[in-house]
Amino acid sequence: QYKFRDLTIEELKKFNKTYPNFVFSMNTYTFKDGSQKDLLNFSGTVPVKYGNSYNIPVCLWIMDSHPFAPPICFLKPTANMGISVGKHVDARGRIYLPYLQSWRHPQSTVIGLIKEMIAKFEEELPLYSLSSSDADRQSELLSYIAKITEGETDTKAKGKIGGHKDGCFNKITVIGAGDLGMACVLAITAKGAADKVVLLDLSEGAAKGGTMDLEIFSLPNVEISKDLSTSANSKVVVLTVNSLGNAQTYLDVIQSNVELFRGIIPAISHYSQNSILLVASHPVEIMTYVSWKLSAFPKSRVVGVGGNLDTKRFQYILTNLLKAEVLGKDAWIVGEQGEEKVPSWTNCNSAAHQIEMAARNSREKVANRALEVLKGKGQRSWSVGLSVADLTDSILKDKRKVHCVSTLAKECYNINSEVFLSLPCILGTHGVIEMMKLEEDPVVIEKLQSSAASIHDLQQQLKL
Repeated sequence: QYKFRDLTIEELKKFNKTYPNFVFSMNTYTFKDGSQKDLLNFSGTVPVKYGNSYNIPVCLWIMDSHPFAPPICFLKPTANMGISVGKHVDARGRIYLPYLQSWRHPQSTVIGLIKEMIAKFEEELPLYSLSSSDADRQSELLSYIAKITEGETDTKAKGKIGGHKDGCFNKITVIGAGDLGMACVLAITAKGAADKVVLLDLSEGAAKGGTMDLEIFSLPNVEISKDLSTSANSKVVVLTVNSLGNAQTYLDVIQSNVELFRGIIPAISHYSQNSILLVASHPVEIMTYVSWKLSAFPKSRVVGVGGNLDTKRFQYILTNLLKAEVLGKDAWIVGEQGEEKVPSWTNCNSAAHQIEMAARNSREKVANRALEVLKGKGQRSWSVGLSVADLTDSILKDKRKVHCVSTLAKECYNINSEVFLSLPCILGTHGVIEMMKLEEDPVVIEKLQSSAASIHDLQQQLKL
């Protein structure tokens, strides 16, 4: 069942030579949502020096998408050991390390993971000795811990919160706990379309800032996790992460984001094989393309937030501020985000005949006035979060509503390269159902082709 069997066997042979005391076996692992898989796991001890020398018992589960997804790691305390909860270990013995969060093949290996595990445990010992009375009280807890390290069987019922059948359970995962990720979680929760929202915080260290506040003031049906497997069986996965590296050029920044996505997308597409990937990371057109390539999902199920926010604002300005209701109804901001975006219309011929602005105003002038107002509106985290919630609501409820989103534009408007551009599309439970046709405006088409050419040029310089 292992997708990359030869790579997995080769790596584990090397591991066995370095750590021959580990025992290998195949067992059933039960994920938090109740789904199960037969996975290879191995148990043993790692040597740690913390004043004295200790052998720390651990268990590692090898995912079936290894080596592209990190192992799941637990402590395996004996009856006379207690767990020291810290920034790398939770109360159940689950192990969290920076190495796991930044896992990328081929740089990341199980041997490298064990080396970091030893280094972190030497900074903060994860286990302590219990007194005999404590050990007696610990025995019941240990049976629970044993179940977890053999698969989280106790959580099977949690996958059916509220009596939903698995196929009807609306779960959304938001990846990235920065301002945008937090805004998305709050907006999606307020919208009420999702039965459960998982916020994946992939940053190193303990929860801080907004995620800590979310834990303190816990919201119904919101879970915070550092484990990619908690995204399993999501209907929509929202990507808000951006690399915070020290890149010097724009291309370096994008390449840094590509590296970040390379460590996330394969695992996400494995855990939620039928999900819609909704990309909000920057630059959205290129990162949507990267997500599509790394996931191998059909183009309809990889969508960028694109011009949805700008379009909603543009329509609002036309309809409510400039009183051009007919124009506002079929107006869209298309192309790419930033200065290269351009206004366009669907069904523009009927609109052109109906609209009559006070004498001297043509449609172009009205559009320019609306764009001037739009320039003063920055894309703040909370506003993008509202836009993301709007898109997820249309997807989960199968509204078949038209949104301007980043979609594959190849073979549209004489574009021959694989690039994603913002275009009006009908969205439903399967993602993009249909692309709406824009007006035949040479200026708009030229702008789309120009954007496609510049985006394609950047993509060709990336290392995927």
